This record gives sequence, C-alpha cells and structure tokens, in this order.
Amino acid sequence: FELPNGGSLTPAMFPILLYALRWGLPQGLISGFVFGLLQLIFDGAYAWGWQSMLLDYLLAFTPLGLAGLFKGKAWGIFPGTVLGCLGRFIVHHISGVTIYRIIEPTTLPGFGTFDNAHLYSLLYNGSYMLPNTLLALLLAGVLYVPLKRYYAGQDLLK
Repeated sequence: FELPNGGSLTPAMFPILLYALRWGLPQGLISGFVFGLLQLIFDGAYAWGWQSMLLDYLLAFTPLGLAGLFKGKAWGIFPGTVLGCLGRFIVHHISGVTIYRIIEPTTLPGFGTFDNAHLYSLLYNGSYMLPNTLLALLLAGVLYVPLKRYYAGQDLLK
C-alpha cells in the first residue's frame, strides 16, 4: 500500500538491513544512502522540494545501516532491524515536522485535521514505518533458520 504523501509498505528495507548486519556499520550506512538515492532517482520520489529529497530519501534510508552495529551476532538481525527502522522513522518524523508544517493544518484520513506538526508527523510516518518494521522482523524470523550463518557472517572468510 502507498500513502498519498509518500510512504509505503514494502519488504525493500530487509536486504539493506541484512547487508549492514553482514558487512558492518560503515558499509551499511553507505548502502542505506545509496538505496535512498536510487529510490529518489528511479522510484518516482514524492518530495516537497530539495529539503524533502534530502530528508525523506538520502538521509532517511541511511540509518538502516545502523543494523551493522550488530555485525557477527546471529540474533543481531532483530535488534539491528529495530534500531535501523527507528533511525529511519526519526528522520522521517523530523522531515514531517519541518516540511509538512508548511501546509498546516493537515488532514489525515480517519484521524481528522491536525494543526500540530509533531502529532501529524508521528501518526503519518508511524502509519507506514511500524508496519514496515514488523514486516522486516517477520522476514528476519521466517528466514532465520535458513540464513542463520549469513546473519552471523559465518560464511565469510576471516
């Protein structure tokens, strides 16, 4: 599903989280940034100007690389997913507060009209980031047994 002002439910974050977990923080942050750049260029970005492009794409996907802090830990995919998704949510929330404040008041279907940018951003961005986080955790859980050695990096030459 896709929301009217951007944001969707997609499994696309999971490969970035897995890559970060396997290769570490610096490479994970770079892969998140590149993923955001590719989203911006090729995925029909929904942006309200250069600030939105910067925050909602280039900076928002970069924190997915925080999963790299759990490199080498078999169960690290779970806290790494939560941390990476939380980081992404925080950037989207900041974007919502700064950019969407321009168009106050804002209507959110099912919730009414908001004149508080913080509350609007929390609900709007939370409405797709929470399901995305749960989807990534579900994928991590379903794939845990077959990918356990990859999660822990046991297949990599040391």
